[in-house]
Amino acid sequence: MIMEAAARVIARRGVRGLRVEELAAEAGVSTALIYYHFKDRAGILRSTLEFINDRAERYTTARAADAPPLDARGELEQTLLLEFQDIPEVRENSTAWGELRASAVFDPDLREDVARATLVWVQEVAELLGRARPMNGAAALAASAERLTALVEGLSVRWLSGSLPVEHARELMAGAIDGELERLRG
Repeated sequence: MIMEAAARVIARRGVRGLRVEELAAEAGVSTALIYYHFKDRAGILRSTLEFINDRAERYTTARAADAPPLDARGELEQTLLLEFQDIPEVRENSTAWGELRASAVFDPDLREDVARATLVWVQEVAELLGRARPMNGAAALAASAERLTALVEGLSVRWLSGSLPVEHARELMAGAIDGELERLRG
């Protein structure tokens, strides 16, 4: 699939290192097909951002058919803690997201796309927090969601760069979730 190949190339080479020829070779298609589907580099980046967000949603919400339903806190923990799995697609997603975010500093169009994707993620986490702590206002939930999602990104960079074991990143994230839920309890 072209999007999987784009995520791999961005994770490996960065946004600046993304070459359509390399993407086409990685995906096993022609460069003409890439341009047909995406028109330009910005289209490739926008579609890759959507792909990695959709893929993250799939691996953070996947549950066995016979698994009992999670309560609101369990859903929140699953959503955030499954961002720290030492498996190729999570490593690739986290790395590609970091590369896209870093490139957005210098690219106003990409900045808008990353900001929009980040806002959606923060809103999703705020909704989960609101289900766990329903008596809180939107501003408090959004602030907690901002802190938690920013921590996921920061811990991911440390984990992926080898300066933090994945188990410790998960422990730190679990502690932060406890802290935010306690803060929201008042």
